Amino acid sequence: MSLPPQPLSPLDGRYRAAVATLGDHLSEAGLNRARVRVEVEWLLYLTDHELFGSQRLDHEQARVLREFAAEFGQREIDRLAELEATTRHDVKAVEYLVREKLAELGLNSVAELTHFAATSEDINNLSYALTIGAAVREVWLPAYRTVIDTLRGLAVEHRDAPMLSRTHGQPATPTTMGKELAVVVYRLERILAQVEATEYLGKFSGASGTFSAHLSAGPELDWPAISQEFVTSLGLTWNPLTTQIESHDWQAELYARISHANRVLHNLCTDVWTYISLGYFRQIPQAGATGSSTMPHKINPIRFENAEANLELSSALLDSLGATLVTSRLQRDLTDSTTQRNVGVALGHSLLALDNIARGLGEISLDQAALDADLDSNWEVLAEAIQTVIRAEVTAGRSSIADPYAVLKELTRGRRVGQPELVEFIDGLDIGDEAKARLRGLTPATYAGLASSLVTYIEH
Repeated sequence: MSLPPQPLSPLDGRYRAAVATLGDHLSEAGLNRARVRVEVEWLLYLTDHELFGSQRLDHEQARVLREFAAEFGQREIDRLAELEATTRHDVKAVEYLVREKLAELGLNSVAELTHFAATSEDINNLSYALTIGAAVREVWLPAYRTVIDTLRGLAVEHRDAPMLSRTHGQPATPTTMGKELAVVVYRLERILAQVEATEYLGKFSGASGTFSAHLSAGPELDWPAISQEFVTSLGLTWNPLTTQIESHDWQAELYARISHANRVLHNLCTDVWTYISLGYFRQIPQAGATGSSTMPHKINPIRFENAEANLELSSALLDSLGATLVTSRLQRDLTDSTTQRNVGVALGHSLLALDNIARGLGEISLDQAALDADLDSNWEVLAEAIQTVIRAEVTAGRSSIADPYAVLKELTRGRRVGQPELVEFIDGLDIGDEAKARLRGLTPATYAGLASSLVTYIEH
């Protein structure tokens, strides 16, 4: 027995609640709403300038047309489906829908200015720039900023929480949990600035980017200037040199930046997962939640694992989009038509990951006792400090030790050394008394350098 119609993608099924806001922009309906807006605005531009003998529409007519585009809803979605069933062309169906509205308003006199001198790609490229820009600014970026702000709060909260580092997975010079989280905040904020600075380009120059049809209808007009004024009126950056399509370079740049953000976030997830595994972070039990179907004690770090997988999917799609969209055979092929319809899927997986990360960060608490125990079990990490002080003492003429590094290597490499052994070793060193006192006062927990103060760099 067949199931009733089901969503094929988990983004439209299991995870819909987390990503539904993207659908307002990057669904087929969102694209068609933007297409209607572009068609309406182009018609209004032509009539506002009274081109080809047209008359400027009155305020109420213009308001109704813009409202028609802004309130594009189920009735228009259904009508477009009916029209496209006949036209077998999505943009032509949009043109006919706008013409129907003009007829309803008694504006048949300007109906021929609908889609005037425009190729489908003139409408499409502006519509994609509008929808992708809105999706990034209104949906993805707020979720991204939420993660950054949450991390910033944790970094400041734990700036003084000493922690054993693990370079190559081995005990290393201590840091603080706050400083390590601040590193991620700093990385993410650099990418944030790049994404915020994205230029959303648009073209409006006809079938091969030459204004040929425009010039044949109005040879006296400055069509590049008209095109630039119209494109920028939509809040986009004008691209003067294109083929039939806008070259999609801005999309490749944007997707590379978001993919980069995904990978930094992936690094965060694997690190937090590891800190949970080490016991540095405790997971806060959620009421009613089950960690394992057979082991009642478990709280699995599923938020971070889910985020990892979705970040990988998102980056794979974004990388593919960036690689394929910048190529179009000669003046036009249709590979970008299907490809661009997956932008929402690519951003959806990233948005789902951001939602999981934000939730996951809110469900952990630092176990300082675990961090302290780990530090207290690894006094040998002070070998770096001791040999560095010896080098300084040799340089100052207060020590004659020949090879400080080798001396400490012999004492500590591959061995566990506790506080008594280190104090005894320090007391026997050929160095000044002040240096000895300074080294005796060191503990793994206090050997974190400027870690705490470095968090200042991500405070706003």
